[in-house]
Amino acid sequence: MTQYEDAKAGTITAQMRRVAQREHVAPEFIRGEVAAGRLVLPATRLHLAGAGGSSVTLDPCGIGRAITTKVNANIGASPVSSCKEQELVKLALAVRYGADTVMDLSTGGDLDETRRALLAAATVPIGTVPIYSVVVGRDIADVTPQDMLAAIAAQAAQGVDFMTLHAGIRRKHLGLVTGRKMGIVSRGGSLLAKWMVHHDCENPLYEMFDEISAILREHDVTYSLGDGLRPGCLADASDAAQFAELETLGKLVQRARGSGVQVMVEGPGHVPYDQIEMNMKREQALCDGAPFYVLGPVVADVFPGYDHITAAIGATAAAFHGASFLCYVTPSEHLALPTAEEVQAGCIVTKIAAHAADVARGLPGARDWDDRMSEARAAFDWKRQFELAFDGDTARAIRSRDLAGQEDYCSMCGREWCAVRISKEVTRSLGG
Repeated sequence: MTQYEDAKAGTITAQMRRVAQREHVAPEFIRGEVAAGRLVLPATRLHLAGAGGSSVTLDPCGIGRAITTKVNANIGASPVSSCKEQELVKLALAVRYGADTVMDLSTGGDLDETRRALLAAATVPIGTVPIYSVVVGRDIADVTPQDMLAAIAAQAAQGVDFMTLHAGIRRKHLGLVTGRKMGIVSRGGSLLAKWMVHHDCENPLYEMFDEISAILREHDVTYSLGDGLRPGCLADASDAAQFAELETLGKLVQRARGSGVQVMVEGPGHVPYDQIEMNMKREQALCDGAPFYVLGPVVADVFPGYDHITAAIGATAAAFHGASFLCYVTPSEHLALPTAEEVQAGCIVTKIAAHAADVARGLPGARDWDDRMSEARAAFDWKRQFELAFDGDTARAIRSRDLAGQEDYCSMCGREWCAVRISKEVTRSLGG
């Protein structure tokens, strides 16, 4: 049985217990959220057992609105850059700097071997986009529906924990993108659109949805229903194409659950800040509370090189208003394949967004970490501050540029101008 089927049957699995432990909630609470479809546990049986015979096994995490916001990091080689070894370095850095899951989006090199190596090394859930595997070395028009089904089955058998499948983009939706500035910016969405136009047929992933669900159920792979028509610029946000696909995704959520498969839904994209709340609430309503997985959203189009920041701004709002899962954006977005350093930067800013939203939502215990840091700062306990800091090495290095001891001030103000030190003097004078 899948985690969803177990939860519906009233069974608390070992994975649910582990997630409850990590989230500091009762196991029954996690079971109830999984049973309602509001929380997913991407954890295939093979990865839990050690994919490919690896001694490294998956540490399950939960993705859902009732618990802390999770972060995904996209990695993967391209036809012009990187290799398996570099992607393993990116995996390690992503996990170190806050990624709860990692997606392998490789389109270059030996895709099977790269995926196998990442699964063997990963303690976090690994996601993929199976259609990438079937187009390497050939035109999408030459791919058959059975080729797509075979790729999904092969990756499920490898131990992939969740899959982006663009099953919601329909043949009838394609005319809605003709007036867009950017058209279709999703790789998977564009490939399927080309296939549908060439063959003048419906999306095979939509037509084979029940067959795909049977494969995913067998291995307990989680659906990540892809948004092939997500907006790629502010001008295209919240348009008819985006929402037509979202309505289809809402129906597919129910079909996935009916097949016993865990399911989450992907979302935009580039969205003006003032439209984020509406987008989050619309997904929640149409998709019956299925966890929402968003890319950003990126809230401005004119900051290439800094899109990790434009995305983090949107991600904070998205997580506050309804998203459960944030896909990071790196400084190289729109420009190049991210380096290891850019993976690190993307993870850090997205982790900031997730944590800020969790604090703002008032999740139990979310602010405890911040309060401990405040106490250490008030006490000028630098050692404790570095221990508590998300990236203590960077904080320590900045502090040590001018002062390396336990002085009761920093080099911003110096001792005589330090507001915290002066405040302590005032408090003592008042008898506090």
